[in-house]
Amino acid sequence: MTSTNDIRASFLDYFGKAGHEKVHSAPLVPYNDPTLMFVNAGMVPFKNVFTGLETRDPPRATSSQKCVRAGGKHNDLDNVGYTARHHTFFEMLGNFSFGDYFKEQAIEHAWTLLTKEWGIPAEKLTTTVYYTDDEAFDLWKKIAGLPDHKIIRIPTSDNFWSMGDTGPCGPCSEIFYDHGDHIFGGPPGSPDEDGDRFIEIWNLVFMQFEQKADGLREPLPKPSIDTGMGLERIAAVMQGVHDNYDIDTFRALIEASESLTGVKAEGGNKASHRVIADHLRSTSFLLADGVLPSNEGRGYVLRRIMRRAMRHAHLLGASEPLMHRLVPALVTEMGQAYPGLTRAQALIEEVLEREETRFRQTLDKGLKLLDEATGDMANGDELPGETAFKLYDTYGFPYDLTEDALRSRGIGVDREGFDMAMAQQKAAARAAWKGSGDAASGEIWFDIAEREGATEFTGYSSTEGEGTVVALLVDGVETQSAEAGQDVVVLTNQTPFYGESGGQAGDCGSITAPSGLVIKIGDTAKPLGRLHAMQGTVEAGAIAVGETVHLSVDAEQRDAIRANHSATHLLHAALRNRLGEHVTQKGSLVAADRLRFDFSHPKALTDEDIRAIEAEVNAEIRGNEPVATRLMSPDDAIEAGAMALFGEKYGDEVRVLSMGRKADGGRNYSVELCGGTHVNALGDISVFRIVSESAVSSGVRRIEALTGEAARQWLVGREDALKAIAGIMKAAPDEVAGRVAALIDERKKLDRELAEAKKALALAGATGGGAAAAPTDEEVGGVAFAGQVLDGMDPKELRGLLDEAKKRLGSGVAAIAAVNDGRAAFAVAVTDDLTERFSAVDLVRKGVEALGGKGGGGRADMAQGGGPDGSKADDAIAAVKEALAG
Repeated sequence: MTSTNDIRASFLDYFGKAGHEKVHSAPLVPYNDPTLMFVNAGMVPFKNVFTGLETRDPPRATSSQKCVRAGGKHNDLDNVGYTARHHTFFEMLGNFSFGDYFKEQAIEHAWTLLTKEWGIPAEKLTTTVYYTDDEAFDLWKKIAGLPDHKIIRIPTSDNFWSMGDTGPCGPCSEIFYDHGDHIFGGPPGSPDEDGDRFIEIWNLVFMQFEQKADGLREPLPKPSIDTGMGLERIAAVMQGVHDNYDIDTFRALIEASESLTGVKAEGGNKASHRVIADHLRSTSFLLADGVLPSNEGRGYVLRRIMRRAMRHAHLLGASEPLMHRLVPALVTEMGQAYPGLTRAQALIEEVLEREETRFRQTLDKGLKLLDEATGDMANGDELPGETAFKLYDTYGFPYDLTEDALRSRGIGVDREGFDMAMAQQKAAARAAWKGSGDAASGEIWFDIAEREGATEFTGYSSTEGEGTVVALLVDGVETQSAEAGQDVVVLTNQTPFYGESGGQAGDCGSITAPSGLVIKIGDTAKPLGRLHAMQGTVEAGAIAVGETVHLSVDAEQRDAIRANHSATHLLHAALRNRLGEHVTQKGSLVAADRLRFDFSHPKALTDEDIRAIEAEVNAEIRGNEPVATRLMSPDDAIEAGAMALFGEKYGDEVRVLSMGRKADGGRNYSVELCGGTHVNALGDISVFRIVSESAVSSGVRRIEALTGEAARQWLVGREDALKAIAGIMKAAPDEVAGRVAALIDERKKLDRELAEAKKALALAGATGGGAAAAPTDEEVGGVAFAGQVLDGMDPKELRGLLDEAKKRLGSGVAAIAAVNDGRAAFAVAVTDDLTERFSAVDLVRKGVEALGGKGGGGRADMAQGGGPDGSKADDAIAAVKEALAG
């Protein structure tokens, strides 16, 4: 028997030998197509190549593309488990030609692979062509030798593919396998075509036209080929089974489910095992591709898939969470083809176990309430929408599970009443918001959020993507379009641009479109906490609501912001380790060029503290551990030891970031709740440097720091300054500190010697050197007085000079004015025998006033002050003499 893994490898090898580049499956989140919830076909990753926006070399490719159909218009969720071929997750084998070969080679490759390489009997195969495609009809006859009745012309759109209302399109040719007359059904185009006997296994799309807006179709200059073969369907054919759930991959998963539940996949339990096996694949691959369960967008669809499987595990009687225990079986089956699944195994198991544990609590409560509400209902009755909404709003029981739980009893749900109750709740929330005191201008954001829902942020895993414009604002007013030169705020249904929140700066970048549109985005805000509003200027072209645009974040800036944000988490942990658990975050700024972190602590950090904290953070950076993300409820996260960040608002679900090496207790170095963007591994931070530590307010300190290139440039600047000083001093850099210390000591010695010399000159009465002639002792008002004006004398030396004057006078008053840089210091001394008659404080204030100053202070025997006008030094001396004269 040929295994599913063998079939996949054989397909890729065949086309690889035929000159096709083997392309790895793209992630399930289609960043190049904002109209899709998930990648749902093999051609989605190549959409821009088919439309001419990108080129490929070589112009041939082959892939096995992961696909999910569980949301939007491509939604098979409700059928999964109850039919033979519906899946939420499937693989699409495809070969693609981008303007290279066309119909003949595509048909030849398909026929050769199916009948010669894989040995499928030709008599089991039937093909279809679009009814006007005579070329394809003739090629099937020529290449495959099929009779006319096995080449069926189909006049409907089933055999004509288009990318949209406009753009590339073309006829299709489908290949069907006949499972035998023991199964009901007829060939395509017959009255019994909906039966399961004839199953489409491969679709060849001949992309040869461009659909114009006016309805005309023009031939493409380079026709292309896009094919798609469901791996599960062809595996069923080659393994001799009719049901996809009987192929080896599904049998292994169902057997694991049977083993863990102790319930055979028979009778009414058969569908439950199939749901579990299918949904295990879709949830695991979505988690591996970075989608996490949430209450919005893709995360909500993922949670819905999870909960549907978990409910079926409950129906099978599983008393403990089941889904996470099935992941090893899935990794065994598909991990070799998809290594990312193996790498994410631990995350997948953790998320599934946590979600199922929480959901079981909701399920038990909800089912009891549902039984109470429907106890008297019979087949054909309808549960009131208000009751369904109460289960959803009050107890967290999703609407789709209410429908699913009642389906087996034939009871419906009033969807219109449910929607009405939901609308009433939104209206009440809006009224409460209006009464909250927020600015009236903010109401426009509420209008947009209510109309369009939350912006889906795709930037955790990418800095580029596409989005559909859902709103435009110019001068604070909604508009349908904006042109070059206008400042505009752009909102799209999804975006990689992070809106400023939690201390992290908003992203910058650009918005472009094939029409020539260029918008330079200078900032991104996050109004209401759920809209990402990109603010910029239209530099070229025009933008309109409904347009699909390309969104490109400034990746260099984002990388710098991510490094700084992750560094704040490490810094927080290091501060608590060094200073104590009283340290908590009091605010932060995470920008591209720096980080700022405010924290509670009663006193300044010592140099030793700063160096120790810096060393600890850099040790974790060198450890280069990956940064792990989990989604938890805030209470569960905090109970598990996560730190909640100051000022952050948390909803029902939070992202928990675990960083750094694990301690003996198994806990990572840092575990915090945070919705920001972060590095993939701590080594991406490169280096961490604290550049300042200061006080913000009583009991709150602030650290400013740098990482990466900014830290390197800061260090280079310091090194250049050191080298410059070393050059001036003609010394090696490591000798500079000693040389500077010696110079300072020498300067202090010279200053002391100069002061002594000036003092000696002043006392001796020599001229020059900045000293005036010695004072002439005189008598003023019957009191001996000595007054002196000195230029360039250090004010600190005045007290010593006055002491010398007092000794010389024996009994009297001395006053000295020292003039420096236009200002004057003024001091007065009174001998002890005269302090009852004269106060030095009163006398000095007279002189200070003459200098244009105020005040002055000291003791009765010695006082000092100063004034701004040194030219009035003589007037200050005269003012003291006048006071003595009485």
